[in-house]
Amino acid sequence: MSERQKDRPWLMRTYAGHSTAEASNELYRRNLAKGQTGLSVAFDLPTQTGYDPDHVLARGEVGRVGVPVSHLGDMRRLFQDIPLERMNTSMTINATAMWLLALYQVVAEEQGADPAKLQGTTQNDIVKEYLSRGTHVFPPGPSLRLTTDMIAYTVGRIPKWNPINICSYHLQEAGATPVQEIAYAMSTAIAVLDAVRDSRQVPEERFGDVVARISFFVNAGVRFVEEMCKMRAFGRIWDRITRERYGITDAKQRRFRYGVQVNSLGLTEAQPENNVQRIVLEMLAVTLSKDARARAVQLPAWNEALGLPRPWDQQWSLRIQQVLAHESDLLEYEDIFAGSHVIEAKVDELVALSLAEIDRIEEMGGAMAAVESGYLKSELVSSHAARRARIEAGEERIVGVNIYETTEPNPLTADLDGAIMTVDPANEATVVAALHRWRDHRDEARATDALAALKKAAAGTDNMMEATVECARAGVTTGEWSWALRDVFGEFRAPTGVSSAPVAVPAEAGSPLALVRGKVARTAADLGAGRLRLLVGKPGLDGHSNGAEQIAVRARDAGFEVVYQGIRLTPEQIVSAALAEDVHCVGLSILSGSHAELVPDVLGRLHAAGADEIPVIAGGIIPPADAAALVGAGVAAVFTPKDFGITEIIGRIVDEIRKANKLDPLEVPA
Repeated sequence: MSERQKDRPWLMRTYAGHSTAEASNELYRRNLAKGQTGLSVAFDLPTQTGYDPDHVLARGEVGRVGVPVSHLGDMRRLFQDIPLERMNTSMTINATAMWLLALYQVVAEEQGADPAKLQGTTQNDIVKEYLSRGTHVFPPGPSLRLTTDMIAYTVGRIPKWNPINICSYHLQEAGATPVQEIAYAMSTAIAVLDAVRDSRQVPEERFGDVVARISFFVNAGVRFVEEMCKMRAFGRIWDRITRERYGITDAKQRRFRYGVQVNSLGLTEAQPENNVQRIVLEMLAVTLSKDARARAVQLPAWNEALGLPRPWDQQWSLRIQQVLAHESDLLEYEDIFAGSHVIEAKVDELVALSLAEIDRIEEMGGAMAAVESGYLKSELVSSHAARRARIEAGEERIVGVNIYETTEPNPLTADLDGAIMTVDPANEATVVAALHRWRDHRDEARATDALAALKKAAAGTDNMMEATVECARAGVTTGEWSWALRDVFGEFRAPTGVSSAPVAVPAEAGSPLALVRGKVARTAADLGAGRLRLLVGKPGLDGHSNGAEQIAVRARDAGFEVVYQGIRLTPEQIVSAALAEDVHCVGLSILSGSHAELVPDVLGRLHAAGADEIPVIAGGIIPPADAAALVGAGVAAVFTPKDFGITEIIGRIVDEIRKANKLDPLEVPA
């Protein structure tokens, strides 16, 4: 078959960015030279949450999980020698999406590009940030307004841009079932489209253009038949909603347009080489079916459960896509599942269940109301707890984790500290110094005026995008833009979903949880305390709260009184809460790599307060060398993704409490 008759391959991306704009630019140009056909920008957590790198909450986070972009100069260096008019760029950015799009537009204009020709996507889905990813800043109402203003602006000024990429990816990472993933994403889309329509910023005759630029970013797990059916169900439901609710008659405008990153939740630290075949199976879910094929695909690397992937690891994932697209015959055929009664039955089931859940959310007042009430978060925490319980019980099998655990020595991880990429700790000081130079050399009066105009627009009803573009041109920084809007809108702390989550693991007599409950009760009695108290803390800007929530829920079910205040706390706030609540243990959860900075800070503050007797537990993606350093600094125990038994972890925490309080060990298995 000639090349002309084949379908065009999907956009191939790798999610990348680290350290500095210069280092990330070099990485992007190398990836493009290897055959990558689009860019996917990973921003660091201060950029995502609207802080400059010199803010106290940015400590230890600068350049860790993405690239820091503080102002126009950083954006210029990020895309130097990359012609943006010919590029398709995805930016994973949500609360500060308007700001990053403004910077991108201005840099493109400086390159001589016509904004009307720019192609790409800003994720800009704030709902899933409240539920799973945790990089939200503003309350739901103002956040929806920012999204609405961006969409209205791009329809007129950057018409080929996808101003929102409704993201169910992180919902699955937080435990969503396929039905929940579909329903919550579609409910978000309804909330956004209703808001744009009701704002009257877009003429009625152009509303189809709004619908046509709505895109989705989904997850694909290892159950690839079910996942493929999920994508077909997504397409059917989207076609129905856009036709019936919004009256879109043009089938092309109703097309379900989505990109995908396959599941990272299922990647394992144990026998990480198995992650390669998992990634391949997950990619098949979103490529095999022509009628439900992704428009863009980015794959994680085999070692993401260990730490930050190296360029070679990302290349391996890119080559997986290229082999499928260019060596196989996949793109030569029509949909190979058309007419399958098995597939049709599963799709029909997913459609029916998802529509019922969408109706339930509508009855609550829509997605935003369901966020504020805590319903959506509670449902996700419950689903995730149930999944973890199935894994621990062996009902859900994971090779190398709870079955087939014996293994030969792995040459890929023989030098484990060399098998991942590390960010130089000195990088943060370099970035902060560059920020201070930028502020010193800009036109301060213009920056001040631009921020005043932004606050005026935010306090009124004007579209905030024009004022934001002027802030970009005036040299305003990411933190200044965000604080101007914080002054008007305030901040938002999302519900944690922990207190309302039902019991996932019953404490039946003789069960592991019942035995741990006995240890908890015995230790509380030995200490003369009514109940043992555990503080679960999320220091820094890491918003991946799934692990912390599951520990909190299981500790609650084991008889602990749990203190959990959610994400984004300083070490000072965590220690203050620990002292005020008179806790018996502090558990810190960090997945962003900032543990080396933040955990010792907590230890130091407890020591200064004379509270050395409170044991500190750390959990997250922590390389062995870092784990050893933390233990050397005084951490009682370190848990990583290989420690999947939550009940066992709770038992270990009780042991550390007894040890810290010089109580005899309990001869009770955990």
